[in-house]
Amino acid sequence: MMKKHILAVVAGLLLMPSLLWALPDGVSTLELGAKAPDFRLKGVDGEFHTLDDYSDAEVLAVVFTCNHCPTAQAYEDRIKELTADFRDEGVAVVAISPNDPDSLRLNELGYTDLSDTYAEMKIRARDHNFNFPYLYDGDKQQAARAYGATATPHVFIFGEARKLRYVGRIDDAENPEKVERRDARNAIKALLAGKEVPNPKTKNFGCSIKWAGKEEAVERHRRELAQEPVSVDMIGVSGIEKLIKNETDQLRLINFWATWCGPCVAEFPDLVEINRMYRHRDFELVTVSADKADKKEDVLDFLKDQEASNRNYLFEADDTYALIEAVNHDWPGALPFTLLVAPGGEVIYKHLGQMDPLEVKREIVGYIGRYYFSND
Repeated sequence: MMKKHILAVVAGLLLMPSLLWALPDGVSTLELGAKAPDFRLKGVDGEFHTLDDYSDAEVLAVVFTCNHCPTAQAYEDRIKELTADFRDEGVAVVAISPNDPDSLRLNELGYTDLSDTYAEMKIRARDHNFNFPYLYDGDKQQAARAYGATATPHVFIFGEARKLRYVGRIDDAENPEKVERRDARNAIKALLAGKEVPNPKTKNFGCSIKWAGKEEAVERHRRELAQEPVSVDMIGVSGIEKLIKNETDQLRLINFWATWCGPCVAEFPDLVEINRMYRHRDFELVTVSADKADKKEDVLDFLKDQEASNRNYLFEADDTYALIEAVNHDWPGALPFTLLVAPGGEVIYKHLGQMDPLEVKREIVGYIGRYYFSND
């Protein structure tokens, strides 16, 4: 499992291309001493925020971050701590999400339950109790260009006359237990004490900014996904029991459904999306159709329409009660029925009826991890 986790991290870095920190033509990161560029951005509170709104603060920290990036998520609590620890000392912390959500591929969302749309920013801020303004720059990316943000997270700290006094990382380790240099915190302390920042410019690690203009690449990726082969195999009672036991090293999402079931049909696109988000990690989606055994061609046609290139089965017997007993786990037999089974067979989530995809994503990423260091 660890080897696959490491390979997933490397693959994610190569997919993004986050090692080059490429900036658009004509854009460069602010130099030390530069004045803070103005902005007017909508926050998750529904209000527009400008640079002048924070003019009373002695020190202003502008952090470019986002929802989806594992590194950005790893730093959310530390941003909250900076906000709480220095709020009464005249320090304002403002977070800006710079990403164009239309430039994100599904396989870049393997460590998150939320993408980078404004609506999803509001969910993240609410559910994680953000105590700082969280502003959306993904539509025009004017602030990201003006500041020259390269990755998430990327912090810019301004002092007197709003001149840049520190730029770079928040600290020197994504894993909070391994932090040795708290660069952003040290910079704020120095500015409040009227001293020079000891290490004013550092490199920062994280996910590259998702600049607008990648829509064609995203669409090309979707077309490639649509070309993946789709199949359905027959499965009996013993096969169902083996699926439930899950004697693998992967988290397994099992969905029981039928073509004649309205809620099943309605939720199926969400299942396909979930599979495309997490399948490069220790995760797999398996669907089991409860249609009659002689309806295999109809089931396959539906699966092809849905581009369901995951593992799919059709229960081979017409005795649906045998299927119910094989699944067990208090399933009364109604469809759809969804199980999330950990390696070894522990059912960590089950739901009768049409699922809430966000709820399922949270369960999945809660188990397989949100951060690169989760399986250390």
